[in-house]
Amino acid sequence: MKKSFLISLLFLSIVGGLAFPWLSPPVYFVSLLFIVFMYVVMSESWVLIGGFAGYLSFGHGAFLGIGAYTTALLMNHFHLSPVWVLVSTILAGAVAASIAALIGYPALRLRGPYFALITLCFAFVMELVAKNLNFLGGPEGLWLKAMGTKVGLARGIFYEIMFILMVITVMVVRQIESSRFGAGLKTIKDDEEVAQTLCINTPKIKLYAFVLSAFFPGIAGGLYAYYLSYIHPEMVFNINISILIVLMALFGGSSTYKGPLIGALFLSLVNELLSVFLKAEYARVTYGLLFVLIIIYLPDGIMSYFKDHPQKKRPRVADSFGKMG
Repeated sequence: MKKSFLISLLFLSIVGGLAFPWLSPPVYFVSLLFIVFMYVVMSESWVLIGGFAGYLSFGHGAFLGIGAYTTALLMNHFHLSPVWVLVSTILAGAVAASIAALIGYPALRLRGPYFALITLCFAFVMELVAKNLNFLGGPEGLWLKAMGTKVGLARGIFYEIMFILMVITVMVVRQIESSRFGAGLKTIKDDEEVAQTLCINTPKIKLYAFVLSAFFPGIAGGLYAYYLSYIHPEMVFNINISILIVLMALFGGSSTYKGPLIGALFLSLVNELLSVFLKAEYARVTYGLLFVLIIIYLPDGIMSYFKDHPQKKRPRVADSFGKMG
């Protein structure tokens, strides 16, 4: 009975989400939900490497920027119209995944804070590259051809695509969580040496997880570029995006696909409120305080309080970060 109720609720949520932009809501709410869905995609993707495997990536927002710039270059160089949105965004995801493979192959040999530092530096480097290469628009950024329809209709279409991408991403992460692949990643998080003694090809599955975790943000970045019709390095390579992704995943609980979903839905709305009512500097301070409070008081996220065995020993703070060896 409970399972059938949840399935019905999920079905109604999906139908309601798809129907929302066509109920003539204010454009602001359509745009807000588009951003919320984008953060769900990125936080769910991040949990593959940061939550399941315990390799914290603090530069994951860079893959959003890579996808955005790939789409912009494809549109401007080949004079593609927004009709090609699906093809170009999938290619953007493939480019982001390819760069993740190049970065991940050497970086995943490091662990704990060393891997986190490498990914953080990667995000800063990508922003500097975008600002200093003329064919990427330099500090002026790049304009994209807008869809030749009314603003409300265009936003509704991109809303639908991002919503579908979010649903697909959540389903993929959920499937991985219950698969042998997911079990291997969680074994790596518990103890990588033990995983190797169990004949788990740890370098291979870590790289697969990192590449897959970059693919979906790359697609989301392509959609984001189409949606805005203009991109700038400080918009899509902003380090605050990477930090917010980690914050969302840890807040909800990075050991399950449900955690990033809840964290992204909640904190993206909080982020919007902070951006509207506070200055950017105060918003950054608030992000930092939230990050500290979550690590101290919610080391395994709010999902830990909904488990069937609340008497289970409370995990240590270091457990949410995986092995720090």
